[in-house]
Amino acid sequence: MQVVKDAVGTKGPRVATKLSLPGRNIVLMPTAAYIGMSRRIEDEEERARLHALAQELCPQGMGLIVRTAAIGQDRETLEADLRYLLRLWESLSARCGVLSAPALLYRDADLAVRVVRDLLTEEIDRFLVDDAETYRHVRDLVSYTSPSLAGRVEWYEGGTPLFRAYGAEEELETLTDREVELPSGGFLVIDRTEALTVIDVNTGKFVGSSNLSDTIYRANMEAAAEILRQLRLRDIGGIIVVDFIDMDEETQKESLLDFLRERAKLDRTKTNIIGITQLGLVEITRKKSRQNVESILYADCPCCHGSGRVESPETVAIRICRDIRRIEERSHADFGYEVEVHDTVAYALMDSPLVDRLASDLGVKIGFVIKPGMHPESYAILQRGNGRV
Repeated sequence: MQVVKDAVGTKGPRVATKLSLPGRNIVLMPTAAYIGMSRRIEDEEERARLHALAQELCPQGMGLIVRTAAIGQDRETLEADLRYLLRLWESLSARCGVLSAPALLYRDADLAVRVVRDLLTEEIDRFLVDDAETYRHVRDLVSYTSPSLAGRVEWYEGGTPLFRAYGAEEELETLTDREVELPSGGFLVIDRTEALTVIDVNTGKFVGSSNLSDTIYRANMEAAAEILRQLRLRDIGGIIVVDFIDMDEETQKESLLDFLRERAKLDRTKTNIIGITQLGLVEITRKKSRQNVESILYADCPCCHGSGRVESPETVAIRICRDIRRIEERSHADFGYEVEVHDTVAYALMDSPLVDRLASDLGVKIGFVIKPGMHPESYAILQRGNGRV
């Protein structure tokens, strides 16, 4: 079985029995006999040419998917890709006969190889690498898979770190910001939930120089371009709902949707612009197959477990008082109680009349000990002289 979608949130990974091995120009499907084509190959003549080539090359009982990178490639190039993938499949089949289940037979290539395979195309002018071993590896790989692009792989010799020199560090630092500023002065607010991602468009300081309708339209068009960019950068998948600024003219709404659909074609991940709901919200779906940037960069907070909230000190103080009453119902503490708590809870207890009333009702003394590093919702109640309860 092959994992085709990583575990996301509370959902486990998705697996398939129809295996696929990706190459630069084609994908080999050893257990599925059909020919597929990338949706981004739009020229009908080119689609027909590549489909015919794939049918000629496809081994009996297997299938092929022609990737976008195959546009303009000749038979020899596709054949070389296929030979490599067939050798890989033979190797995996041999390992399968030796290993005992469960066992890992194949893992996708490392990052450098995937970037060369999936992103290095004729549209790329320069491919900069600042690690010597990676540079040699990439040069050898490109020389084998795409000799015409080998000259575009360059060794970076600058004194400033590569990511800093090209502004990548700054971009990475903003990838998890809730608010994204727009050049005109407006901004986006991006909120994620388990089920979907919600994006709100705000004009902010953008006032425009013409009438209100045109100002809103321009703000929405600028936001639309940035939204699709953020979806790619953050690798946000699933259901996306966008609350654009309300527009009255139907022509402007249609123009916005047309713009979104055209820009969505630039995304390598399948993205569909569904339309505008009766509430004026734009619905978008984007294929989700792996963890997004946020889940890779961050782990859930050990205090709130990702909810963004913990119980207030007053709430914890009330729970402590209730627990002490329950303990007293079982056994009276002759020497009173000592409660170990977070400092914020200790101050809440000291300022609360609940404690004095409780001590008076039960006829016991209650003291508090601040424990540095204790979880804000945790506490320990000790009966003095009797040990921990």
